[in-house]
Amino acid sequence: MQRTLRIATFNIHKGVTSFNARLVVHEQRELIRRLQADIVFLQEVRGAYLHHQRRFSGWPSESQQEFLAESNWADFAYGKNAVYPAGHHGNAILSKYPIVQTDNVDISAHSAEQRGMLHCQIRIPGWDQDLHCICVHMGLFARWRRSQLFALREHINGLIPPQAPLIIAGDFNDWRVKAGQVLADGLELREVFEHTNGKSARSFPSVLPLFRLDRIYVRGFNVHQVEVHGGTAFSRVSDHAALSAHLTRL
Repeated sequence: MQRTLRIATFNIHKGVTSFNARLVVHEQRELIRRLQADIVFLQEVRGAYLHHQRRFSGWPSESQQEFLAESNWADFAYGKNAVYPAGHHGNAILSKYPIVQTDNVDISAHSAEQRGMLHCQIRIPGWDQDLHCICVHMGLFARWRRSQLFALREHINGLIPPQAPLIIAGDFNDWRVKAGQVLADGLELREVFEHTNGKSARSFPSVLPLFRLDRIYVRGFNVHQVEVHGGTAFSRVSDHAALSAHLTRL
């Protein structure tokens, strides 16, 4: 029975550097592969964008989620959130195990920001219950994030069995580190870095992380190892560091 999982989360900044200066999705794919994660939570994934397809000669012919998954992850899901005339972007989950159900829920708190949460059920061999994974990218303003966090909590309470294993990961934009209070209240979730190190991880900016924006919350797991993947390699391709965790099913 497969009891251990390595998971990672990474905001890929639409596969380009700041100000759209350079295409970096090829470098990102190599860095994500090195994380050796069974399940990867990705934010700001570009499903399509005509302008960049024309501008960059190396722009993948397939969607970014498909390009990043390639042969390393057997299954993937994409949640289209922000839609504009030339394309769209959102969240994605890459999985080495079958994704048996997918739901992308609109949690936009204001017309100025289109946000969603991607909920996937993943079938792990030998497990008595499917693993529930939710990938999120929360809003920039505190009142919007609070509304989105309550929507996330209601979604979990309404649709996910209390004993089912659950992982929530992504970019919470939570400068004030308030998300944990909302999620832990009645959901029995714990943030893996807070559990291991006493504080959530510094993940932004990736070159020298100062702010604790990205999180991994789990239920039904022991946490064995956590790591922040930043520094030069990651700062070349995104303003966010990647986070990973090694988990064992209870």
